[in-house]
Amino acid sequence: MTVANRWRLPDGIDEVLPEQARHVEHLRRSLLDYFALWGYEQVIPPLMEFSDSLLLDLGHDVDVYAFKLIDQISGKTMAIRPDITPQVARIDAHSLKREGAVRLCYAGSVLHTRAKSVLASRSPIQVGAELFGCDGLDGDIEVISLMLGMLHAAGIENCHLDLGHVGIYRALVADSGLTQDQQAELFDALQRKASAEIDILLQAAAIKPAMANQLRALGRLNGDVTVLAEARKVLAGAPAATLAAIDQLQAVADVLQERMPSLVVHFDLSELRGYDYHTGLVFAALVPGHGQALTNGGRYNDIGAVFGRSRAATGFSADLRAVAQFSQLAIASDAAIFVPFELAQPAWHEVQRLRAEGEIVVVALSVEDVVDSRCDRILTCTDECWSVVSL
Repeated sequence: MTVANRWRLPDGIDEVLPEQARHVEHLRRSLLDYFALWGYEQVIPPLMEFSDSLLLDLGHDVDVYAFKLIDQISGKTMAIRPDITPQVARIDAHSLKREGAVRLCYAGSVLHTRAKSVLASRSPIQVGAELFGCDGLDGDIEVISLMLGMLHAAGIENCHLDLGHVGIYRALVADSGLTQDQQAELFDALQRKASAEIDILLQAAAIKPAMANQLRALGRLNGDVTVLAEARKVLAGAPAATLAAIDQLQAVADVLQERMPSLVVHFDLSELRGYDYHTGLVFAALVPGHGQALTNGGRYNDIGAVFGRSRAATGFSADLRAVAQFSQLAIASDAAIFVPFELAQPAWHEVQRLRAEGEIVVVALSVEDVVDSRCDRILTCTDECWSVVSL
């Protein structure tokens, strides 16, 4: 690498410069404080762990995003976390070992081997909250309400909620008789809403016509609340678990609409995001006009089993910098007071007093120092009296 390009960063790896960093950090503190109001306690997991603990059995999607290296002390493979959720699950199951509902939150950097989307960073700052030990819909409702409340606390209004349930597809495909390869092809086609491919695949599969029609219908069962009524008709003969999942979607949506009458809720019955580890409701919040979800979450029961303690779990996470792009949260002014070099030593105690009052004070370190661009006032001394005047 030549001197001319030593400043370059790897693709998808970003630095946060002062103005944005100030905004992001203010938002981080505000959101963690907001989580605390709901009873969520902050945890700070390590940046890396042994890979067999960090990656668990969360499927190819999680494993492929993880940078791996060899620990020179133990000789074991370690991984830099691509997701903080498994670490929080370990803390709940192994480190805390509490009974009943446990509420935890976090904010920290993660690293991905590749970007999850065209515009995504490979080094996002993940912020989120997880609820353990509550297997009822009340837990899902609390977490979704917290997610939407977090965005409101960030100054983001008019978010839309996207609701799905992986149990719908899981129950249908388990009863379909499709081979593993056929299931994988169908899964991929459903995620892309590729109706023509779905038709071809189901026509070629040796399954009952009624089941084929139900699987085919999943690709078009998305929209407002009327989709649930249509789903009950189309999937009338489906396994009981499928119909129970539809009822759960209805129940959660009813409570959320009562709490937030203006909330726009979109249902997608073929939403399979995180299918490898999600076990129930999945949800996301979107900003109109922006193609990517701002936050994602869902239920992922039993993830703690690998740590010796199976626990019901649900939660959500977001990239803090992505949230900051849409945030209208007001932050305090960074206007500062400038202290000329000749006053630096005699003004020491006055400077400390001003800082204790919350003022930003920039002291010149030489006579050549120029006034910092943030400074709109200057400290002066007349007849041994200190005063701050406008520049």
